[in-house]
Amino acid sequence: MQEQRSFAAQTSGTLFLVPTPIGNLDDMTMRSIKVLQQVDLIAAEDTRNTQRLLNHFDITTKQISFHEHNTQERIPRLLTHLQSGLSLAQVSDAGMPSISDPGKELVAAAIEQAIPVVPLPGANAGLTALIASGLAPQPFYFYGFLQRKSQQQLTELAPLKNHTETMIFYEAPHRLLKTLTSLATSFGEQRQVVLAREVTKKYESFLRGTLAEALAWFTEHEPRGEFVILVAGNPQPTAAEDDAYADLDLHDYVAQLVSEGSDPKHAIKAVAKQRDVAKQTVYKAYHQF
Repeated sequence: MQEQRSFAAQTSGTLFLVPTPIGNLDDMTMRSIKVLQQVDLIAAEDTRNTQRLLNHFDITTKQISFHEHNTQERIPRLLTHLQSGLSLAQVSDAGMPSISDPGKELVAAAIEQAIPVVPLPGANAGLTALIASGLAPQPFYFYGFLQRKSQQQLTELAPLKNHTETMIFYEAPHRLLKTLTSLATSFGEQRQVVLAREVTKKYESFLRGTLAEALAWFTEHEPRGEFVILVAGNPQPTAAEDDAYADLDLHDYVAQLVSEGSDPKHAIKAVAKQRDVAKQTVYKAYHQF
């Protein structure tokens, strides 16, 4: 096992993971401000968005872009920066780095090189909405964003039908109705749901009811703002269905989803996320490389 020791004798720099506000700038912690002021460089998902935050707090630290489209190109450069003894803060546009945002690849690469990684606590839309939802706060299952197409969503949701814990999803307003329809199809229209809109912002609101009621509401009212969707767990899970998925190896799990109508590419991605393994591992298992 690898243990991260005291920084006293380290020769490399430190990677700080700094959460940023999800709407209300007052949620920026004093420690986060100090770290962003003191590090040598900030790796930001979108430097334009982060610059507005930096300007608000009079932070003059230089930035470099780090997002899903340049991850592999940037990591060697950022590691060189850290290995030279300079410090780095990694931020996303809003909330926690790595949680439905870039970050995990850089963290893994830093750990591989024995570079200290220091996470800071801060704003997170999913947990903030969860504690005000009225649904069971623990255990919970964080999923984040579903795929965009309906069939892809149904593939991802199928293994979640019998989860007994509260499930947390993120969604943009223009895809909300499609996602609610997929949730109702997969979990049943009477499953309880809470939609937290614009969490921490001026127009923060919560809509509570069944998935059928949520669909009816947003059919009549245009969705606006970013949503956290919290779905109650299944109070009466069907063990046989759970076992049907739980006992399948990676190859058979993908094959089962494909037999149910899913595209193999999307089935591989869904299985990788459900089993928390690399997509390449599932790909090789399915194609039996």
